Amino acid sequence: MTTAQNSSSSCTISRALISVTDKTGIVDFAKRLEALGVQLVSTGGTAKLLRESGVKVKDISDLTGFPEMLDGRVKTLHPKVHGGILHIRGNAEHKAAVAQHGIEPIDMVVVNLYSFEKTAAKPGVEFQELIENIDIGGPSMIRSAAKNFHDVAIVTSPGDYAVIADELEKTSALSHETKWKLAKKAFAMTAAYDSAIASTLESLNDEAQSAAQALPNTLRLNLAKKMDLRYGENPHQRAALYADPSAGGVANGKPLQGKELSYNNIVDLQAAWDLVQEFDAPACVIIKHTNPAGTATGATVLDAYKKALEADPVSAFGGVIGINRPVDAAAAEEIAKLFVEAIAAPKFEEAALVKFATKKNLRLVEIPPGKTGWTYKQVSGGMLLQDADAHMLKPEDLKVVTKRQPTDAEMRALLFAWKVCKHVKSNAIVYARDGQTVGVGAGQMSRVDSAKIGAMKAVLPLAGTVVASDAFFPFPDGLEECAKAGAVAVIQPGGSVKDADVIAAADRLGMAMVFTGVRHFRH
Repeated sequence: MTTAQNSSSSCTISRALISVTDKTGIVDFAKRLEALGVQLVSTGGTAKLLRESGVKVKDISDLTGFPEMLDGRVKTLHPKVHGGILHIRGNAEHKAAVAQHGIEPIDMVVVNLYSFEKTAAKPGVEFQELIENIDIGGPSMIRSAAKNFHDVAIVTSPGDYAVIADELEKTSALSHETKWKLAKKAFAMTAAYDSAIASTLESLNDEAQSAAQALPNTLRLNLAKKMDLRYGENPHQRAALYADPSAGGVANGKPLQGKELSYNNIVDLQAAWDLVQEFDAPACVIIKHTNPAGTATGATVLDAYKKALEADPVSAFGGVIGINRPVDAAAAEEIAKLFVEAIAAPKFEEAALVKFATKKNLRLVEIPPGKTGWTYKQVSGGMLLQDADAHMLKPEDLKVVTKRQPTDAEMRALLFAWKVCKHVKSNAIVYARDGQTVGVGAGQMSRVDSAKIGAMKAVLPLAGTVVASDAFFPFPDGLEECAKAGAVAVIQPGGSVKDADVIAAADRLGMAMVFTGVRHFRH
């Protein structure tokens, strides 16, 4: 399929219709068009702004012979607008039809749309306000102009104003290639806009709907490419980052220094960011291949970092760090001693940036607030969608099932380990003390192997530690392995047909054990 033309390869611009919600750069662009002899037609607030800025502009009602009405709902929905846009200049019948009805050609349409997504994102937005911010005339003009791109230029982004004006000033016309590029961008805009409306309205469930019906019937993803990446997980794979600018989070992080982020950097930054968000106290995690090598909380960021590093200093080399507080100079000075790939934090103080400045390749990324309501996983031919695992334990969720009750210190350590365990690949075993991991066993086919590996990885003493398991112990052997390593208390979901045997083993070993009733598989 080609974009074979039905008229000339380029078009001159005699008349432009301008109607924009986002008025960024529109005055300068209009002045450049006016200087080229382009007649400007505009609507409502856009016309008022242009006039006040000294730009000569014709009201849309003067073009149509019909006033704007219904609170602005009807102003551009008129044959003299759409006929002026849609008629094919090289078609004799079209030319005769517009001449018969006194329709003047419109050669350029400059439009952007009501900010529906910003309105939808407002806390407590009223339904009627949401509906009123559904643009009708704008998408109609965009589609008309984009369909007739051979003869009409459709401009939907302020970022294109300067390039278009430059081309017109150099050649007195816009090329076929430029118009085709603008048309593709325009159709992408209206597709994203309609998708955002459909997704938002679908999310407004009737009270009668059950929780099971809350997931969308049609999954729509409207993400703009933020940047191409050097490669994917491996050099032979292509990759790019796509983002929803209104969603915050890692995809919209602000790089402050260092090399370009890689695919693997971004994946690890997400893992680090997710984990540190579990804690109210200052927290630090060091991630390797999406698993936490060391995690700790502390009185300060520096304290948390030192404890996280202490847990596994070997694996920390070349890792990615996540911190849930602004990074200060004291923490930066200590972290700068270690080779790490990237650091995610809500903020880096100026003094910290000075400390990191000598580490030219170190990537520093400020992460804006943002929550993920759903998580996605691609499968061949489709997509899996689920709620994000945002479950937080409550005291009433916990059930001590052994004869020995955990001490207060053990309970604090168990709850800390449980938060970390949630972010370790299954099968997951985490050895910990209050506020510090000691050993992590991740991603094994056997829970017993995870228990052994977690103990093997420990560089700090295991005696007196507690253990978190992301799923139940199917047999006593995994628990016995933890006890052999020195653990004295365990937190796990429970729910195995062998629970009685596992509880009996804990009692025999003098361990305290707590059931949570919830599982945290992470595949």
